[in-house]
Amino acid sequence: MTPQPNPQVGAAVKAADRAHVFHSWSAQELIDPPAIAGAEGAYFWDYDGNRYLDFTSGLVYTNIGYQHPKVVAAIQEQAATMTTFAPAFAVEARSEAARLIAERTPGDLDKIFFTNAGADAVEHATRMARLHTGRPKVLAAYRGYHGGTHQAINLTGDPRRWASDTGTAGVVRFWAPFLYRSRFYAETEAQECERALQHLEDTIVFEGPQTIAAIILETVPGTAGIMIPPPGYLAGVRALCDKYGIVFILDEVMAGFGRTGEWFAADLFDVTPDLLTFAKGVNSGYVPLGGVAISGEIAETFARRPYPGGLTYSGHPLACAAAVATINVMAEEGIVDHAADLGARVIEPGLRALAERHPSVGEVRGVGMFWALELVKDRETREPLVPYNATGEANAPMAAFGAAAKKQGLWPFINMNRTHVVPACNITETEAKEGLAALDVALSVADEHTV
Repeated sequence: MTPQPNPQVGAAVKAADRAHVFHSWSAQELIDPPAIAGAEGAYFWDYDGNRYLDFTSGLVYTNIGYQHPKVVAAIQEQAATMTTFAPAFAVEARSEAARLIAERTPGDLDKIFFTNAGADAVEHATRMARLHTGRPKVLAAYRGYHGGTHQAINLTGDPRRWASDTGTAGVVRFWAPFLYRSRFYAETEAQECERALQHLEDTIVFEGPQTIAAIILETVPGTAGIMIPPPGYLAGVRALCDKYGIVFILDEVMAGFGRTGEWFAADLFDVTPDLLTFAKGVNSGYVPLGGVAISGEIAETFARRPYPGGLTYSGHPLACAAAVATINVMAEEGIVDHAADLGARVIEPGLRALAERHPSVGEVRGVGMFWALELVKDRETREPLVPYNATGEANAPMAAFGAAAKKQGLWPFINMNRTHVVPACNITETEAKEGLAALDVALSVADEHTV
């Protein structure tokens, strides 16, 4: 679709936003949100007629792109049939969404508890683990993000936690593996894996295994940097959980539903957790939906004992109808396999070629449609292009990089000293190459800040 400029409407939208909308994660008077007129496929556009290739997939959730006609039609049909109904009843869209999800989850994760989003999925997964084990603590990694609600933000390892950290939420943190910035002085993936697992077991032992309900990890960490776990690590965590009677929770809110070139990232590592959280890509974010996939053992805990939790909108029919349509579209159009193929054949070699040309690129890492470029001042020392959690003038190099990308018609995902390449999983090869060309230009701006 060719956007038709309408600056007058855009100005009105912007004025109402600035007068009344309170934006998340923002100092309200320091932001300038663009007014968006429309979106389709891998693109969106504003009221001034500027069109952008979206390398963020919204917040890494429009896995099938914007406005897929089959999903839009399914939402319209559901709205005409049954817009909403309470969660205590069996409803066709809800039952079918649960069935389709359970068919794709690993192992025996066959019971689905629906939530409104990923954060409350994490809330309920940790609650289930504590009730199942009768233990209070949850172990979570520093480089991880699990959501913005009270428990989820306390489980989060990045700076978004700091302002809301109570310090008494029963959370213990540990270092997960990340060879490029190893906390274990490792020189190989095998060393990183072995030492990270030993560190985790030491943490378990010193905290007291009998006090630990769960270990939660993003299967592949998302906003923290898309660090692919080294071979054997997740299997090792699974073994530690089995050894000490700890519930293993994998957070697949961002990594699930095709993002890594598999239905779930756990399939890349042949690992089955006890609980798996999901959201985002389950229906491409068209209607808010999340959930927890539950193992048979944990489901049995609540077979005759009421689970003390629920949500008014659990399994909302509109959201579930969107999930049914999205999952069917992904299957019919081969989107999961497409993400794996295009990632391996176009995105990875394209990003590695950029790294060869640009001294600001310290590392390329990822899989499927889930990639990160670590931007650095100095490749030898690996000093980040901007300091950790930089703001204001300290963040100027990344701001300049972002502005250059947008000037090229690319909307980039930027977090700290990284840019992530996370487009729609059904992006075309032509669109992917267009985005890589725009990144090439923007990285030249980042190069100006290297030594």
